[in-house]
Amino acid sequence: MLVGVCDFPGSYAFPPAGYGGIERWLWAVAVGARAAGADVHLLGPGWLTDLEHDWVRKPVRLEDLTPGTLAERELRDSGYDLLVVGHEYPSLPAWTRTWSELDCDVATFQHSPVFQHSPTAFDGRRSRLYCYSPEMTERYAEHQPIPELAVHLGLDEEEPPAVAGTDLVWLGRIDEDKAPHIAVRAAQILGRRIRIVGPVFDETYVRRHERLLTADHVKWVGELGGPAKTAAIAEASVFVYTYARPYVEAGAAVFGESLRVGTPMAALTWREGTCADAALCDETGAVAVVNPEEDDETAARRLADAIEQAESLEHRRVQAVGMQRFAPVRHFQGMATRPC
Repeated sequence: MLVGVCDFPGSYAFPPAGYGGIERWLWAVAVGARAAGADVHLLGPGWLTDLEHDWVRKPVRLEDLTPGTLAERELRDSGYDLLVVGHEYPSLPAWTRTWSELDCDVATFQHSPVFQHSPTAFDGRRSRLYCYSPEMTERYAEHQPIPELAVHLGLDEEEPPAVAGTDLVWLGRIDEDKAPHIAVRAAQILGRRIRIVGPVFDETYVRRHERLLTADHVKWVGELGGPAKTAAIAEASVFVYTYARPYVEAGAAVFGESLRVGTPMAALTWREGTCADAALCDETGAVAVVNPEEDDETAARRLADAIEQAESLEHRRVQAVGMQRFAPVRHFQGMATRPC
């Protein structure tokens, strides 16, 4: 099987060193495809040039090809069986025009809760859309989405054997949507230290919650990548997951990242059927479902209870389940198989 994994224009490399969810997902698909025995081409100029030593790298994007040119013929003659691409591209006319000439399947994962696809983007067989949670599957029901847990990987982020860590950790982009201040308050309630890992996306949000976010029990780590990022999660006793009431999580990378290193999760959600529900079970974490009409203090106290529950879980079992549930090979094979 020949698989093309397509990049897209953006500010992050493929794969990125730290933050960059879709880029990390595409890399996980490439790694999973190769491990499953497929031949893999990395399509597009965004892939790191160092990868040329171990991978077939073709710096061409489908949407940039002119009909009838040698470049288009060479791409068609390659004989791709499957293209994997960011969620916007099956609705992009220039991209789909070239794809239609290749006679291959296309698969993508819905990484945005608001993007509107064209009515003909997916047929559920040759062109397939995958969604993480029941919530996301319902949002995109008209496109025949297929349930699937996304896997995300970065370079040099191999998982060490699971250990029982010490402090709490929260990781993600720091802004209103991700609401880390609730995680910080939950840690304060428990008298625990918490490490905040990630890039600041919203300075106004940080200033609004400055007193809490700069309290003595909080350590700001900044954005991490590679072994440092893996260690920050692996050395925690519990990964604390939060988001804001109106926000819809399309497919958070942190669930797989945390479980694969053996760190159980305590998740705050505001409704049933979210990514946390899809990713976690009684062996890997605890989910606090809070009525969105409740205030942040009530939510933090419910989250604190979930942290205590998650901390009692066995880290090696968390890792065993995580490695199976978020295996790149399993993820690729699921996406590469046409529904019956």
